[in-house]
Amino acid sequence: MGLAIIVQIFRIQFVEGDKWKKLAADKTIKFIPIEASRGNIYADDGNSPLATSVPVYDIRIDTRADGLSKETFDKGLDSLAYRLSALFKDKTKADYKRELKTAYAERDRYFLIKRGISYSELQTLKSFPIFRLGRNKGGIMIDQRNVRELSFQKLAARTIGTLRDVKPVGIEAAYNDQLKGTNGKRLMQRLSGNVWMPVRDKAEIEPKDGNDLISTLDINIQDVAEQSLEQHLRFHNADHGCAILMEVETGEIKAIANLSKTPSGNYDETYNFAIGEASEPGSTFKMASLLVALDDGLVEPDDTVAVGNGSYNYFGQWMKDSHPPKASRLSVAQAFETSSNVGISRIISQHYAKRPEAFLEKLHSFGLGKPLGLEISGEGKPRIKSTTDKDFNTRVSIPWISIGYESKLTPLQMLAFYNAIANNGRMVRPRLVKELRYHGKLVKEFGTEVIRDSIARPEAIQKIRTMLEGVVENGTASSLNKSPYKIAGKTGTAQISKPKYGYDVNHRSYQASFVGYFPADRPKYSCIVVVYAPSNDFYYGGAVAAPIFKEIADKVFSNHFELQHDEVVEDTIENSLPLALVGQQKDIRKILAKLKHPVESSNNDAAWVSASLKNEKIVLQERKVQKGTVPNVLGMGAKDALYLLENSGLRVKVSGKGVVTHQSINAGSRLMKGDVIMIELG
Repeated sequence: MGLAIIVQIFRIQFVEGDKWKKLAADKTIKFIPIEASRGNIYADDGNSPLATSVPVYDIRIDTRADGLSKETFDKGLDSLAYRLSALFKDKTKADYKRELKTAYAERDRYFLIKRGISYSELQTLKSFPIFRLGRNKGGIMIDQRNVRELSFQKLAARTIGTLRDVKPVGIEAAYNDQLKGTNGKRLMQRLSGNVWMPVRDKAEIEPKDGNDLISTLDINIQDVAEQSLEQHLRFHNADHGCAILMEVETGEIKAIANLSKTPSGNYDETYNFAIGEASEPGSTFKMASLLVALDDGLVEPDDTVAVGNGSYNYFGQWMKDSHPPKASRLSVAQAFETSSNVGISRIISQHYAKRPEAFLEKLHSFGLGKPLGLEISGEGKPRIKSTTDKDFNTRVSIPWISIGYESKLTPLQMLAFYNAIANNGRMVRPRLVKELRYHGKLVKEFGTEVIRDSIARPEAIQKIRTMLEGVVENGTASSLNKSPYKIAGKTGTAQISKPKYGYDVNHRSYQASFVGYFPADRPKYSCIVVVYAPSNDFYYGGAVAAPIFKEIADKVFSNHFELQHDEVVEDTIENSLPLALVGQQKDIRKILAKLKHPVESSNNDAAWVSASLKNEKIVLQERKVQKGTVPNVLGMGAKDALYLLENSGLRVKVSGKGVVTHQSINAGSRLMKGDVIMIELG
């Protein structure tokens, strides 16, 4: 037995020695990845961070650091414990002192002081007794890690996304490879208790930061969309809702809001309904149905259709209009403007009931039956029936499909279709990302992607655009007709089929929507608003969704000068003196200097002034803005008035064009933040 033991010792020591030494090293020393700093996600201005990596630090002490003597430790222990207790306020001085003494006595090489402290706390902690001596003489060990934070909390939270364990979502997941960077490596040594300590302060391989991403989102418009949506969801006690604003020509999504009611009764971003929820669109689909007939040359807006008293029986199934028609016979345009179910369904049935495949194939040619192919995951699957589908009814499916039932589309898919109408038939893919940058340098630019160069004949597109304007001027969205800019769009009200009850009248629930674009004569933006299950007294798209559309559009219009003054009209004015509006002194002076016109000012430092003519000169008088009172915006342009009032905390409603001629709350009144003020321009 003794001889066997000696042989085994010899074999382990000399024959298998290298193997066991390597295994021992692998168990006690190894390279551990150092997480790279993840790139930031910015708003479209490239300056406002939407998601950013915030560094936090875990602080430890090596009580057996080479330069940390017992004399130094004992001398600074009391003061260190006091300072730690005062900074973190989680333990008493006595607790910290006892724990540090125990760690020193047990020769702890990697004793945890505090997890997740901020950079400012770290700088303070570095000045503490013992720790101020550094890594070798003070034993301080700093482990950095990054925590992802959304700068604007719930604003577009689902679209920006997360890298959670369950299922990564949003931009964070879609562009993870570009954002995550390349990890570094650090040599670590294993201590007792399965704790790993860095062998050196510096990394052997430094990590490379990830790329920054510039999104298409405008944080100011996003804020308005979320606030407006939440306010109206609360008012209507709705289950959930969404709103999307998109730039017509480029497909850039400027705002995307998704809110649903939580068990506590509040509203939060829990799911991306705008992208993921495919449902029956209702009356907004009527535009697609009419475009089929217009593009095929089968109807004209002036043609008429019999609607009777607003009800019609399709093989035992009654279809009814929401409101009694004004006449028993309406023009095609009138049927569309008043959203007549009977009128639209009879037009389509007349021409396509005997050849349904022609109608359905045309809808598919518009791009309505296919996903948009978004860069982020989770897009809902659209559905436009085929005559070969088992649930296609040769008698009644066509009339019901024509008014927005028996089909499924997500809000973004429907918006992309309307956006194509605004874009003269050119369908572009909606997008959320503009650029990738690395430390400020452009890495990649994402351009506009065209899905279809033209979805229909230009003549058909123009006719449907005229009818969409008619909906606002004469039809179900006439509440939007008082805007200082033209809006075109379509209301939608759809009864939601419930899993247990279907369309049972005793368990009715509705979906209200409005989708359109503005300015109608030169479309710049398209927008859709969908409110699901409004449970108060009214549920029509014109009453529930259209006001949200209007508030978003008003914000965009007020912030974009080019929409208000698209063309410069030169008039011959007898008076050679320029007309200067009330506004910011620096702007007025800049204009007058350009015109080389003499100007005097009562206060050169005044921010806001009003202009008057005196002795062939323009004199600027200070217009004081007192904190806590409603500003005087009479005579100002819309842009300056909105800037001043909204910065004061007021919510502004605008009507008319020109300069402010009336404000509903008198200047100088006590300011109550959140109050609504109406201003009229003339």
